[in-house]
Amino acid sequence: MLRITELRLPLAHAEDALRPAIVSRLGIFDADLVAFTVFKRAYDARKKTAIQLIYTVDCEVADEAALLTRFVADPHVRAAPDTSYRFAGHVPADFHAEGRLRPLVVGFGPCGLFAALILAQMGLRPIVLERGKAVRERTQDVWGLWRKGALDPESNVQFGEGGAGTFSDGKLWSQISDPRYLTRKVLNEFVKAGAPEEILFVGKPHIGTFRLVGMVEKMRAEIEGLGGEIRFGQRVTDVLIEAGHLRGVTLASGEQLRADHAVLALGHSARDTFQMLHARGVFMEAKPFSIGYRIEHPQSLIDRARFGPSAGNSVLGAADYKLVHHATNGRSVYSFCMCPGGTVVAATTEVERVVTNGMSQYSRNERNANAGIVVGIAPQDYRQDGQHEGPVSPLDGMAFQRFWESRAYALGGGGYVAPGQLVGDFVKGQPSSALGGVWPSYQPGVLMTDLAAPGNASLPDYVIAAIREALPAFERRIVGFSMTDAVLTGVETRTSSPLRITRDKAFQSLNAKGLYPAGEGAGYAGGIMSAGVDGIEVAEALGAELLLRPDRGEGRPRPG
Repeated sequence: MLRITELRLPLAHAEDALRPAIVSRLGIFDADLVAFTVFKRAYDARKKTAIQLIYTVDCEVADEAALLTRFVADPHVRAAPDTSYRFAGHVPADFHAEGRLRPLVVGFGPCGLFAALILAQMGLRPIVLERGKAVRERTQDVWGLWRKGALDPESNVQFGEGGAGTFSDGKLWSQISDPRYLTRKVLNEFVKAGAPEEILFVGKPHIGTFRLVGMVEKMRAEIEGLGGEIRFGQRVTDVLIEAGHLRGVTLASGEQLRADHAVLALGHSARDTFQMLHARGVFMEAKPFSIGYRIEHPQSLIDRARFGPSAGNSVLGAADYKLVHHATNGRSVYSFCMCPGGTVVAATTEVERVVTNGMSQYSRNERNANAGIVVGIAPQDYRQDGQHEGPVSPLDGMAFQRFWESRAYALGGGGYVAPGQLVGDFVKGQPSSALGGVWPSYQPGVLMTDLAAPGNASLPDYVIAAIREALPAFERRIVGFSMTDAVLTGVETRTSSPLRITRDKAFQSLNAKGLYPAGEGAGYAGGIMSAGVDGIEVAEALGAELLLRPDRGEGRPRPG
């Protein structure tokens, strides 16, 4: 197969225009083009009056060798790479899983889901321990918070089958390096589980919450069909580490499971588990993350600003954006987790704390666009000991997050109502008392207030100053971005994990062998796609340890 990249056609091109474009690009007769498939379709909207679609196509041609010779100096015509998935190691023919300690996967978000799937496909029969509930029961609990202000600390937007990615925009693209095309493995498994096939070729694929629910259930069924086991309502409260190696875990029920290998796919909000691991001496370190607000505009405004007269085009869909501003106080302000045609959601896991996030359905047809407008912070910003030098405790970031989440709860007046402010008032430094033309989507509700009130601000002064400066600057990129009636809702504190459970080149903890920190919670991913890929790579490392070193994981006696 040949791969052609950067094949450009007008947005409104005829349905059958791609084939003649390929023939023209290669300079061949139509009969020499045996077949073709679209590998990727993106768009270039920099010129709003002449938006172009950009195709990557794989072609079967009559004389591939001759064409490769002719286009040897052309970087946009190459042999198509093999994107099929292959386990990096191999499974010995005489391998038998019976009689061995089964590997554990702690957490069943995107990372844990793919780690468990790969382990199951290797024949290693993983046991998945998920503190939350199955996805449909969990969905009911999430609606209980949104509609009634009733929080279940163990079943919410963060905890439960599917993880935080289930209640998000369902974005399935990432900028991670991917030389083995593991993102393709993720997409193929999603399609097999019921995702629309278009996610295999659109430039920025997404699924949305409702479709993710059914897909997660089908993937769970495949894991179970391959001998894996999924246990819900199973919170890990302790780990047994002997001589620097994992030997088992303890559950909240008191049950102890013997294990030599466990993937820690915790998610970024498993604060109690982080505290337990820290107490047990598992090496971790503080890391940067970002905090800020959610901002909402009419989706129609964003569509017009990005697509001009092509706003509303079904091929383009709802427009997104990505913005960055370097403030004069040295802080970077940027848009985060932009959700076209979506809603702002309550995402807390702890009582009397308010946390916001964004979510979209597959249709992306809600009236508002929303995104996090966040500011990067470093460990020295959130250290709790008042010192200016030396290492920062890995747990200090959680304490910092909790402080501002509790402040947001108080500013909202309780009941998980979030504090909000009109953008115009925020920029001018005056409180808001009423809504304008943009109605906030956050439930259980938004109380208009002053997010930057002196002595009772919703975020640190340096964060507020940087965002205040950035909003008018973003107006120069998207006309209407700093519109008076746009709404800020606070607070967005869980953009990523505040710590990293550091691992070695074999994907294992630096000082607790057999523990495989993975995904967002361990500080190695951000979003569904990167978390899924990390889950695959960690599972491969664990599988190689078991499959290629058969003495590992056997049910041998333990000392003491």
